[in-house]
Amino acid sequence: MDQNIKDCFKKSLDETAIPGELYKKYSVKKGLRNEDGTGVLVGLTNISDVVGYKKVDGEKVDDYGTLYYRGINVKDIIENGKGRRFLYEEVCFLILFGYLPNREELEHFKKMISDRYTLPERYLELNILGYPEKNLMNKLQREVLMLYSYDDDPDNVGVLETLDKGIDLIAKIPVIVSYTYQSKVHHFDKGSMIIHHQNYDYSIAEQILYLLRRDGTFSNKEAEVLNTALILHADHGGGNNSTFTNVVISSTGTDIYSAISGAIGSLKGPKHGGANLAVKKQMELVINEIGIQASELRIRQIVQDILDGDFNDHTGLIYGIGHAVYTACPIP
Repeated sequence: MDQNIKDCFKKSLDETAIPGELYKKYSVKKGLRNEDGTGVLVGLTNISDVVGYKKVDGEKVDDYGTLYYRGINVKDIIENGKGRRFLYEEVCFLILFGYLPNREELEHFKKMISDRYTLPERYLELNILGYPEKNLMNKLQREVLMLYSYDDDPDNVGVLETLDKGIDLIAKIPVIVSYTYQSKVHHFDKGSMIIHHQNYDYSIAEQILYLLRRDGTFSNKEAEVLNTALILHADHGGGNNSTFTNVVISSTGTDIYSAISGAIGSLKGPKHGGANLAVKKQMELVINEIGIQASELRIRQIVQDILDGDFNDHTGLIYGIGHAVYTACPIP
């Protein structure tokens, strides 16, 4: 960039800075947080809630976090659903319809999902294998937008029509992600690409593991762990960045493909869903620096170095410890 432009930009930071006290004076919110660190109410919804603090005498006090879907503690859902292969599908139903399905409703919903695993004809060859991408999140954005072209009525934003399109995306995105990963491994990592046909008897968690594995095998425990991970990431109401982005975009009346694609763009960032990659990188650097048998004192020191901005990317952030659930840490 031209140095004059850089100098102008630095000058603009002072010229356009807004004093912090004015936010409180005029009741303007900074992003998705209030001045005291509590979450901003972005809409009235009982879809989900993350409780990471409590108010004591009017003051915000960090607390052990609890995640709720439709008023039900997610911990209870997972513990009561152990051994159930389609627990993630049950949670999807709960979030979409507001109540847990009975057996008949769940079987019908499962059938809807499995019937939609199938991608449009030649979609895999033309769109996924034909245009590989290093970053899977960017690729997923493109693929979600591409599905717009395969929809006979893509701009219909009626409630039932949007619900139907949403269920279709729930079914297809795991398949697209799995195939996109295989394409990336082949084209950029110079590995072997294994393409399995979808298995219509598998749950979403099982389908992902099956499509990713060379031999298509996985253990029940692996499927259970992935099921749990999918559930924990299923929804965060309207308050986090990607779901809030979705709300903003969809409020214009645009199609669901545009809204979901925009939300994925938000999710990619290292301070949101992209933190998974940042966590991996940070952990690798920590292990290389202190090893896996380091003393507690050495571990605490490297954590402090990260917080002080003296290690990793010098941002002072410990990636993966940003969720409200972690506002109170059990380690003294």
